[in-house]
Amino acid sequence: MTETTGASYAAAGVDIEAGDRAVELMKEWVKKTQRPEVLGGLGGFAGLFDASALKRYERPLLASATDGVGTKVDLARQLGVYDTIGHDLVAMVMDDIVVCGAEPLFMTDYICVGKVHPERVAAIVKGIAEGCVLAGCALVGGETAEHPGLLGPDDFDVAGAGTGVVEADRLLGSDRIRNGDAVIAMASSGLHSNGYSLVRHVLFDRAGLSLDRQVEEFGRTLGEELLEPTRIYSLDCLALARTTEVHAYSHVTGGGLAANLARVIPDGLHAVVDRSTWTPAPVFDLVGRTGDVERLELEKTLNMGVGMIAVVPGESADAALAVLADRGVEAWVAGEITDRGEHTTGAALIGDYAA
Repeated sequence: MTETTGASYAAAGVDIEAGDRAVELMKEWVKKTQRPEVLGGLGGFAGLFDASALKRYERPLLASATDGVGTKVDLARQLGVYDTIGHDLVAMVMDDIVVCGAEPLFMTDYICVGKVHPERVAAIVKGIAEGCVLAGCALVGGETAEHPGLLGPDDFDVAGAGTGVVEADRLLGSDRIRNGDAVIAMASSGLHSNGYSLVRHVLFDRAGLSLDRQVEEFGRTLGEELLEPTRIYSLDCLALARTTEVHAYSHVTGGGLAANLARVIPDGLHAVVDRSTWTPAPVFDLVGRTGDVERLELEKTLNMGVGMIAVVPGESADAALAVLADRGVEAWVAGEITDRGEHTTGAALIGDYAA
């Protein structure tokens, strides 16, 4: 009998059986995200969502977004912690969707690996599923792709896409914002998922710090601080919009607070945010101090302690803060919307951070 020596997919580095095992391991976590509108189970060619559920809307608008978590995945790889990165992914996608007032409906993910380690892939999906539960959406499908030769055996990346729905007459945005509105800041849980190229360059390439370094100001290791998951604000924002008047939201991601808030400010108005209303967490000071990073560079790269902004009528600010406090979200009035003339549209930060 002649022995087969021809090329094969397995010889090229792709393990289909490992991929199948990863799917089996992740099924229990995906099941926890299911909503009544989801049809079928994991393993189909496409995720199915019963759109007849949208009949209760008079004019439903679908909102969609896609994102990843950047170079934060490399820290997860180095630390061997894979579930928290999924929370980050859901937050980056669904917190963008909720900005317009949309309810998150469902999400899909894409996980690219150099080599399929079933337990590792399942841990990533576990985190994504847990994040979906926190955002109130279903995880209806995804893809795990093995790219030997392009990625190392332990390398991976994640991306996701999501869909939400909002009633047309409840769409939030710049056209609702008025002079005298209050700018409410919601605290971030840490660095979230932006600026990690700068953070890694400063802390590791330049300062030579190690991930297992115990940092007194953090009360934990540097690695644990840097892997803190991105806060998922979706359900908090929906609850706030249901119970008080909200004019707009702004998700503070790449570009920082001022640049992202400016995206929802209409012509002729200006947002003024007072830095003295909050104190950024110690991790922001560590990055700035260690790398001698100028404040403006920090502020256009990192969230500096604010992960989401709500713009509400001035007279509704106290009620909004009470709703957020009841939901365990640290929030405060950080500024206001002012009339500065049609050529000064945007957002500005004033003052110094509270000590």
